Amino acid sequence: MAGHSKWSKIKRKKGENDGARAKVFTKISREILVCIKETGNADPANNGRLRDLIAKAKSNNIPNDNIDRLLKKAAGGSEKNDYEDCVYEGYGPNGVAVMVECLTDNRNRTAGEIRCYFDKYGGNMGASGCVAYMFERRGVVVLDNEDEEINPDLLMEHVLEAGGDDFALEDGSAIVYTAPEAAASVGAELAKQGYTVLSAEAEHLPSTYTKLAEDEHIKKMSILLDVLEDNDDVQNVWHNWQNWE
Repeated sequence: MAGHSKWSKIKRKKGENDGARAKVFTKISREILVCIKETGNADPANNGRLRDLIAKAKSNNIPNDNIDRLLKKAAGGSEKNDYEDCVYEGYGPNGVAVMVECLTDNRNRTAGEIRCYFDKYGGNMGASGCVAYMFERRGVVVLDNEDEEINPDLLMEHVLEAGGDDFALEDGSAIVYTAPEAAASVGAELAKQGYTVLSAEAEHLPSTYTKLAEDEHIKKMSILLDVLEDNDDVQNVWHNWQNWE
């Protein structure tokens, strides 16, 4: 996928090398464990959420053997599974809004680490709700359009038939918007129509954006995002930094 689209700047993807892929697998593994614990069902054929997570793992180049081993451990109860959801909110340099979604087995440890990152790189962690109002929860399905062969009129027809709301064409991709709970099903329907689905998830989309003009602010914000995403407890990082031209 092209690296200059608005979507790719907001939803930063990793997995380009073995180390990054291992990080991604750690994060997705936790999602799978929590899903199986909450639903009591380790069979993807009868668990739509689990099926979506397995598809997510495969889209991030996680080997099938790794996925199968994880499912067997989770089904047998031998895999550690005491994670809980938590969301931290705060501000980066110059007031950039940041939301950090985590799955952790130790809230105190995770909160301390996230707070330290904000403080060290020119921001501050705020109270719950301090920036959430700046984001809208939407389903987002990203389609590969690197060759720019997608027909907008035909795509609009397919999007509506699949249950989506709208779409936008960006550099190398088509971004389809849906209700948060419909992202996976819309993505599956579009895949049946022959589109290459790069991602189909509920995301936090910013309603407004903040630009950074000073080099020092840009440097610190970039490092802040990197250290947050490298933390094993962090599942997703959302921000409203307009870091594209």
